[in-house]
Amino acid sequence: MDTPAPTNRPGNRLIHETSPYLLQHAHNPVDWYPWSAEALERARRENKPILVSIGYSACHWCHVMEHESFEDEEVARVMNELFVCIKVDREERPDLDKIYQTAHQILAQRPGGWPLNMFLTPDDQMPFFGGTYFPKTAKYGMPGFTDLLRHVAEVYDKKREAITEQNHSLRDIFGRLQPEAPAPGVHVGPEVLDQAYAELQRQFDARLGGFGGAPKFPHPTSIELCLHRWEQGVHQGAEDQQALRMARDTLAAMAHGGIYDQVGGGFCRYSVDERWEIPHFEKMLYDNAQLLSLYADAWLATGDSLFRRIVIETAGWVMREMQSPEGGYYSALDADSEGHEGKFYIWTADEIRALLSPEEWGVVERHFGLQGTPNFEGQWHLNVRADKTSIAEQMLCPESDVAARLDSARRKLFVARESRVRPGRDEKILTSWNGLMIQAMAHAGRVLARPDFIASAERALDFIHAQLWRHQRLLATHKDGKSHLNAYLDDHVFLIAAALELLQAGFRRSDLDFSIALADSVIEHFEDENHGGFYFTGDDHEKLVYRPKPVSDDAIPSGNGVAALVLGRLSHVTGNLNYLHAAERTLEALYSGMRQQPSAHGALLLALEEQLSPPQTVVLRGTPESMKLWEAIAASQYHPHRIVLAIPGDAENLPGLLAERTARNGVTAYICAGHACSAPVTDLAKFEAALN
Repeated sequence: MDTPAPTNRPGNRLIHETSPYLLQHAHNPVDWYPWSAEALERARRENKPILVSIGYSACHWCHVMEHESFEDEEVARVMNELFVCIKVDREERPDLDKIYQTAHQILAQRPGGWPLNMFLTPDDQMPFFGGTYFPKTAKYGMPGFTDLLRHVAEVYDKKREAITEQNHSLRDIFGRLQPEAPAPGVHVGPEVLDQAYAELQRQFDARLGGFGGAPKFPHPTSIELCLHRWEQGVHQGAEDQQALRMARDTLAAMAHGGIYDQVGGGFCRYSVDERWEIPHFEKMLYDNAQLLSLYADAWLATGDSLFRRIVIETAGWVMREMQSPEGGYYSALDADSEGHEGKFYIWTADEIRALLSPEEWGVVERHFGLQGTPNFEGQWHLNVRADKTSIAEQMLCPESDVAARLDSARRKLFVARESRVRPGRDEKILTSWNGLMIQAMAHAGRVLARPDFIASAERALDFIHAQLWRHQRLLATHKDGKSHLNAYLDDHVFLIAAALELLQAGFRRSDLDFSIALADSVIEHFEDENHGGFYFTGDDHEKLVYRPKPVSDDAIPSGNGVAALVLGRLSHVTGNLNYLHAAERTLEALYSGMRQQPSAHGALLLALEEQLSPPQTVVLRGTPESMKLWEAIAASQYHPHRIVLAIPGDAENLPGLLAERTARNGVTAYICAGHACSAPVTDLAKFEAALN
């Protein structure tokens, strides 16, 4: 994936980029530009409309459109003649993607997707027409791409006044998209959490798990909200079994489904069907980060060994296939290999049988239901059809034998699969997605007592700190030794969340200092001081047609939601009230939007929970060895609103409140709920009682 397909064609301007997606197009006959001042200036000078085409390297339909149209000499000739053509990697430039996806939704009255192809006016980059995938020749009820290009150019040429009028309307809509200032006297309250939960109950698929129908996405923040509601009920003596069931059934269904790689671990992007059976086969770092954390929490909450196995296998996949030698985590694995989606992952029954002993095959055939008509293009994509208990009953053997045969069979299938042609890997290292995975690996390592997971997370954070933190400012992406592009809100706040999680897995002063520096940068450069909340881009970012303030979650949690959560937590840890006030202003500013469709705002709701019921912060001081048992007790239960820092007694010059948490004889515990703290505790039994 890192280099374009061999060709005799000279490279276009994309040949100098580091993005694997842009490099895939570097030998197209299209005269591509990256998004740059040079491209925008040429469009203005020649009064040519701009075609901006946005995608990413693991995107199946992006590949299809490239092969059909962008590699075609005749299509490229028309593109080059009529437009200034710009290629954008949406993972490097999520700011542009957010703007033009929003514009597409407004203009087309339907959601966008990738590839996104938008036509812009040259003087101000305002979009006047667009769509997603266009076929080369007319089909699927869509016009052929060259016919469309000529038509759009003609419209631009002959209907300039209508386009100008439409652009004025679009600017007006962009302006109205910004959340309004909170009405006087409106304060956040718990009712929006109840509304969100009621929505999730209505959306829940009680038969197959998950929320909504096909295509079916994991919705991590929805599952997390359900787990939180169950935990809150347990502590209040009114356990909500429905909330637990929604989380548990969804996680189990995904773990047994084809969205999970039953041989190598890790999750695909989503399921094309409602049964979680056949995925869209790309594996994204951000999906796996969010799910890794969730499965660790689900194991802690339920003790279900299935969830523990999924954590171990997924973390194993991350360290084996997604971590660079330098420490950072890569972005994605492609859906395709050898030109076919899913080819790396699928099997024939005969192929599997030939690899296994008769005893293993007897178990595997039943476990994965390898009878009848194969489920994916004449071959099998593995889904769990029967559990170990039922197979043991059928085969009249101990369940431990079934488990052992299944494990040995999986190992053989894995070894055999390793010899296949691999899907391409996007090896750019994105700060935001690394933040999500660092947090997940640190959390999984802490919950499962796996130092190797924690060490992996530390290596990744150290890489980001060394390579993408320059002159007290953060950068967004790194590849081939080059770090560049101003970081976005998500990069900062996901990284703060990662540092806070790593601090709980093992205290390092550098992680604390980094989290504080990042928080200060967020407030200085991203906060909307007039209305509250945070913009997606910094105050010194390139001026674009619209400065988004993301509120709802998409494939990753809303940056504003994570900002409100981590700034609140950092305030409770350090005592810096500026952070808490910024978090409170964010929730107040965005509360009216949350109330309109609560369940779409999972990250903001998770932050709201902690504003309404501040987290419990536990600071331990003592020698690392003496604090281990105390840490283990604090981490032994599922308690999502508890922060535990075990700080060596000899650590000095700590910031803020932490300076007051001094070590005494043995271990000293400081336990606070919000800003109310109890007397220091030095007795282990009293500590355990005080926690609860």
